[in-house]
Amino acid sequence: MTRVATSSQRLRPDSSSRSRPSRTRRTTGSKRAAGYAQAGVPLYLLIDGWAPGGPTITLYGEPQRDVYRVLDAGKFGELITLPEPFGLDLDTGEFAEK
Repeated sequence: MTRVATSSQRLRPDSSSRSRPSRTRRTTGSKRAAGYAQAGVPLYLLIDGWAPGGPTITLYGEPQRDVYRVLDAGKFGELITLPEPFGLDLDTGEFAEK
């Protein structure tokens, strides 16, 4: 497996785990996102197949210290736009609902 230094990543995808309660998922995810923001990773993509109310996907960007701004968000089945250098629409309809 090839490892890429966090500081050189342009996009960090992450997904939630069903094995943790939703409160723990939010706390753990927030800590991870803060670490990526501090490292300067420009985009953080959270795929939460276990969100209350149904599966969601959220794109965060513009990191400032340890905080991201929400750039785009939606439910599975909606398009999420990834900005440059990707410049594409991500079709979340391809994500399996559980």
